[in-house]
Amino acid sequence: MVGFAAIGECMIELSGANGDQWRMGFAGDTLNTSWYVRALTDADFAVDYVTAFGDDPFSVKQRAFLKDNGINTAHSPVIVGARPGLYAITLTGVERSFTYWRNDSAARHLGDDPHALALSLEGRKIIYFSGITMGILSPKGRQNVLNAVSNARRQGTLVAFDANYRPRLWENADTAKQALIDAYHVADIALPTFPDENALFGDATPEDTAVRITSYGVREIVVKDGTEPALVIADGRHEQVPAIRANAVDTTGAGDSFNGGYIASRLAGLEPVAAARRAHKVAARVVEFHGALAPMDEARKAFNT
Repeated sequence: MVGFAAIGECMIELSGANGDQWRMGFAGDTLNTSWYVRALTDADFAVDYVTAFGDDPFSVKQRAFLKDNGINTAHSPVIVGARPGLYAITLTGVERSFTYWRNDSAARHLGDDPHALALSLEGRKIIYFSGITMGILSPKGRQNVLNAVSNARRQGTLVAFDANYRPRLWENADTAKQALIDAYHVADIALPTFPDENALFGDATPEDTAVRITSYGVREIVVKDGTEPALVIADGRHEQVPAIRANAVDTTGAGDSFNGGYIASRLAGLEPVAAARRAHKVAARVVEFHGALAPMDEARKAFNT
């Protein structure tokens, strides 16, 4: 098994600069995690982003951006006439809110071709996807993704999943619950965020979240909770791992960078508690930059300290 693959949506990101000036970049929850996996692994380790692209100029720029930063796109299709989704970040202090335009996003069709999806996931050490991946897809697309991930898992690939619940992506809460539970059932590593799990499932504490996810058969669970300690349950251990104080300017991508740091640490052979400590270091550095993607070298420095 070689390499890492994430499944999801690469969006155009608009972040505030000065006044009405906006800075354009590319981001998205699973892409952000892929960025940090790329930053924190050896250059010859394959990192692929599995999605679907449009054929417009912005989609061409997306593909070039990924290639220029060492992230491949496996067998991701190019869909004639489609275009990327778009979101804008608005900051109040260091906390952020988002406005989205994604109904016509090409990535909504990433699950339409089961054969291409299977080829993209073949032979990976770890596959990562999220509740946002599931939320943008049609019911058939969701099932195709679950089937492809399950098949890869049967061949020995580890699967990591973050539910990353966003209510606006779902027809209703019941549909979201079932889809996310189905995804947890095919995961080896769960990386949920407690406020999301509380909002959808009503969990009262991170411990409740971990117990519920354990019931789905997941054996390695890290419950993130912002600046509160992360709860790690794995290998018979049940441990709180404190977050690291940061001079935060923008919390966009904090959880995604934690996931990237955690996955990179596990790929490097660290056990789960040590991996969570490394992941906190990465997230603390990332929130000291604007936008979801901090410079790779800065993430790398934090990871190695």
